[in-house]
Amino acid sequence: MKHPLITKLAALGAVFVLLLIGLAQIEEVVRDRQRYRTLTAQSVADSLAGPQTLMGPMIHSACVESWDAETGKGEERRTTEQRREFLLTAMPEQLQVRSSVGMEERARGLHKVNTFNLKTHLTAQWAGLASLQAHSTVKGSRLQCGAPIVMVAVGDARGIRTAQVSLGEQALALKPGTFHPTYSRGLHAVLPEGVRGQAEPLTLALDLELVGTERLSIVPLGGNTDVKMTGSWPHPSFNGRFLPSERTWGAEGFTAQWRLSSLATTAQQDVQAGRRICAGRYDDAPTEYAPTGTTPRDCADSFGVAFVDPVNPYTLADRATKYGLLFIALTFVAVGLFELMGNGPHAPPLRGSLPPEGAAFSSWGGPATKRLRVHPVQYLLVGAALCSFFLLLVSLSEHLPFGWSYLAAATACVLLLGYYASHMLGGLARGLPLGLGIALLYGLLYVLLQLEQTALAVGSIALFLVLTAVMVLTRKVNWYGLTPAQRSTPPAMPAAAPKDAP
Repeated sequence: MKHPLITKLAALGAVFVLLLIGLAQIEEVVRDRQRYRTLTAQSVADSLAGPQTLMGPMIHSACVESWDAETGKGEERRTTEQRREFLLTAMPEQLQVRSSVGMEERARGLHKVNTFNLKTHLTAQWAGLASLQAHSTVKGSRLQCGAPIVMVAVGDARGIRTAQVSLGEQALALKPGTFHPTYSRGLHAVLPEGVRGQAEPLTLALDLELVGTERLSIVPLGGNTDVKMTGSWPHPSFNGRFLPSERTWGAEGFTAQWRLSSLATTAQQDVQAGRRICAGRYDDAPTEYAPTGTTPRDCADSFGVAFVDPVNPYTLADRATKYGLLFIALTFVAVGLFELMGNGPHAPPLRGSLPPEGAAFSSWGGPATKRLRVHPVQYLLVGAALCSFFLLLVSLSEHLPFGWSYLAAATACVLLLGYYASHMLGGLARGLPLGLGIALLYGLLYVLLQLEQTALAVGSIALFLVLTAVMVLTRKVNWYGLTPAQRSTPPAMPAAAPKDAP
């Protein structure tokens, strides 16, 4: 114990490591709760319908070309039939989509998931269907094509509630499936054989009601695609390859409109190439057509909207725990400053401290009173209280709105730390400023959690101001005086000779 300052710093380092381990455990708890929430969303999607992607309408016809080919010579000469299977497709020249989205909240236990009900009217127009006319590639081959089929593909066919399609004034019978080799989920209707190869425009109208979970995407399959969507959700997140050209949102909902040309999107070529539908997201959202690991290059062009909750308690709690290390460090610095400044010449006396007779002088140059010393165990308890705030926050936010949860957790911790600091630091005059400082830290953290674009700038400025305050308060501290100096034994003074000595 020759160097008590070094010993105390080592003890505080051990305390700091223990608190870091505690913070890591709390962060793992937050991540576990996030995983539970993800599993809940997946459970709702498994029972209702997952994220939806709407593609179509599109007309296709499956064809087979066969021909006879001779192989071998002489007696080994054989005639075999060769065949080629291919798909003829016709994309609409004009595609107009008018949709309204109603929201419904589903819950499993403590976790809530946003589901939607889409009611949409699609109008598709083809200038002609010459692309459905098959042409042979081998002389003398035989061509056979199935009936023209108009299809609409969706991400999860379980979400189809009602559907009706009409060709002019004629209603067509709808059947499940699409008969498409890649986009198999959806619905289809068989068109009259007479439409194949016709040069006159063809117009189809489709009314569809579709339910899904959290995200909705649309593939701009038309030569010109015009989509207008209205919804009751006040916090839409537009995503995909194209943002809406016009959009408004407010407390009552949102309105968005997309206008796209085939000159700006490769959706038609992507569908003809059989690229996957990715529901607006890639690596973290596996679907029937887009398994985990799918990249944007593997997906057809699409755009859409995600019905996100802007105050996701788990995301905010996870962001808050990342500031835990900074909270502990700043609080330890504050307690250390009180301990340091409390031993100065102008420090208020501790309760019950009376300078002993013949008082010595402190290292600050003033008369020493009872020294203020904070034990490492007390630092540990203060840090544990700071860590408990984050655990309180995530647990309360599962039952209360995030703002109220934050207020309750912060108030409880500030009161506890203020009460404990008034005894640890020897009086209310020191405990109250520490409690107010911690309350200010919690207030700053809440502001940072609400900010998105300027969070880094605000946090950096606040940290710089704290560092400035520490440097100003300690500008006159004699840091060498905090360690015990080696004391040399003064030389003995010769004894005075008696006056009557000879």
